[in-house]
Amino acid sequence: MPRSALGAPTVATAESTGRARIASAPKPQRPPAAPVLTTEGAELRDLEAVRAWIGDCQRCKLAGGRKTIVFGQGNPQAALMFVGEAPGADEDEQGLAFVGRAGQLLTDIIEKGLKIPRKDVYIANAIKCRPPQNRNPEPDEILSCQPFLEKQIALVRPKVLVGLGKFSAQWLFKSMEPISRLRGRIGDYDGIKVVPTFHPAYLLRNPGAKKDVWEDMKVVRRLLAGDEP
Repeated sequence: MPRSALGAPTVATAESTGRARIASAPKPQRPPAAPVLTTEGAELRDLEAVRAWIGDCQRCKLAGGRKTIVFGQGNPQAALMFVGEAPGADEDEQGLAFVGRAGQLLTDIIEKGLKIPRKDVYIANAIKCRPPQNRNPEPDEILSCQPFLEKQIALVRPKVLVGLGKFSAQWLFKSMEPISRLRGRIGDYDGIKVVPTFHPAYLLRNPGAKKDVWEDMKVVRRLLAGDEP
């Protein structure tokens, strides 16, 4: 009897062939998320509708200094969603989330660390307009953008949310604790697992913290696989 490379006998049966066919069958597509409502009661069925609802937003003082609204991008049915804090200069110029040096580092975290193509995740920020001089988002700005992020999360409905940095982690956890204390915990946002970690921009200034982010990404991998850490 022929033997496999591992030394075990190679036996082909109808049962094993059937299992192979089942294993190779394409996974069913997830059904679309239920529509969500705007604060005015209008129905939003997809992310394009949310972006249209935002329009040329004038809801806070950031509108006067921005070049573009940075809505977010990625797979609208992603199992994994990253939430950053605010657009920077590169993002404001291009209208895309995480495209500068911090964005390249995030791409490395996703593709080299998690082994997931970046196009297969969804990425958004807590606020959609760049604060002047890249200062921290202010509470009223986060509050103004809150309905938009809530609708994005509700429509993507990921399995895991990653909060990048203090402000997004605090928003997802509904906590004012610093990121250094939130890290290492698994939160819950409307039934979705939340993993807080350092922002890629922080890692550019403090590369020694990359080891902590790697530990957080191992938690993300286990949650995506359905295993509780």
